[in-house]
Amino acid sequence: MSIRHGLLALLERGQMYGYQLRAAFEESTGSTWPLNIGQVYTTLARLERDGLVHPLPESESGQRPYEITDAGRADLALWFATPISRADRPRDELSIKLALALTTPGVDVRAVVQTQRSATMRALQELTRLKYASDKPEDLPWRLVLDAMIFQAEAEVRWLDHCETSLVRYRPAPSRPAGHPEAVDRTDEAARR
Repeated sequence: MSIRHGLLALLERGQMYGYQLRAAFEESTGSTWPLNIGQVYTTLARLERDGLVHPLPESESGQRPYEITDAGRADLALWFATPISRADRPRDELSIKLALALTTPGVDVRAVVQTQRSATMRALQELTRLKYASDKPEDLPWRLVLDAMIFQAEAEVRWLDHCETSLVRYRPAPSRPAGHPEAVDRTDEAARR
């Protein structure tokens, strides 16, 4: 999620200053994404530069509230109307880690899978516990975030099961030095096909 759009969505509710935005962001996401106050003010500065928010005069206590502009509302509406692309999401570190573990000498890939499964199961249990800790209507935003995290953890466990099954059948090809004649022949043969 874009912090930029998160702050715009919060400002759509009304004027807020930095610490209020941070608290509202964390409350809306169930504190699943802790937000650094420096990120808030840096993002507000960029939003102001881009004409999406407008700073208001400082209060007597020295806090400067911000309000969303019409351009900010248009940008926010476009964000809500545009689906998130799979390509826009961060790389999956776990799949990259396992792919590299398969090709790195001396790594016990099965142990990597088991360690991850144990950690994911613990996280899944904690997320499920948090989900059922409260059922108040005002908790719906963070419960939806928790649901997404639960579904992702469940999918990760299923994928790890698949990886383990695949490892049972996996027989790595013998590695050959880059200049080895058989390695070159296989490349030439593949190119001819």
